Amino acid sequence: LSLKFGDIGNLKDLVIRLLLTTSYYQLSVQNWFSLHRLQLLYNHSIQATFNATRIYAPASYSYHCEHVSSLQRYDALLIPSSANDLSKLWEVTFTDFQIQGFNIQEGHFAYAKDCASFFSPAILMGLVMSLILLLVLAYALHMLIHLKSLDRHYECKSSPAYFGQMKDNDMGDEKEPLRSSGNESYELRNQQFSKIYI
Repeated sequence: LSLKFGDIGNLKDLVIRLLLTTSYYQLSVQNWFSLHRLQLLYNHSIQATFNATRIYAPASYSYHCEHVSSLQRYDALLIPSSANDLSKLWEVTFTDFQIQGFNIQEGHFAYAKDCASFFSPAILMGLVMSLILLLVLAYALHMLIHLKSLDRHYECKSSPAYFGQMKDNDMGDEKEPLRSSGNESYELRNQQFSKIYI
């Protein structure tokens, strides 16, 4: 595909040539097209050549990307073909880029395969935060289950087998007067409570 700018100011005789290839992949059982190379021609001579990476889509689809650029801040999908080439002197950026080389019907783009990755930094951060929240929830549930088992343990410990029952009426305890000079004293014979009444 060739984009010719014609007589537009300083862009006179500038041509952007997009070299597309198509291949058949047995795994997907369909043809795919890919942008193989981008060339900049000025005054009928090639000024710069860029190799394209990761720009592909099924042949019945179009390809869409917010930025296709040679700059690193836009993920550099266009790479200079060689170190000695003049490509390093050029910076190329397409905004809202969409291309379809084959199976075009009625002059409209087909459904677009977007370049957005399924694992962008925002999505990865969301997955990490979800994992942390799940771990906190699992720990809280584990602690709740553990507390229930402790309650059962203490219920067994508090059974009458471990603690003697207290009598309702302390006055019913058998008492015996102590022999002393002057004051009258009483001592409990039942040693369970170990109390002395005077």
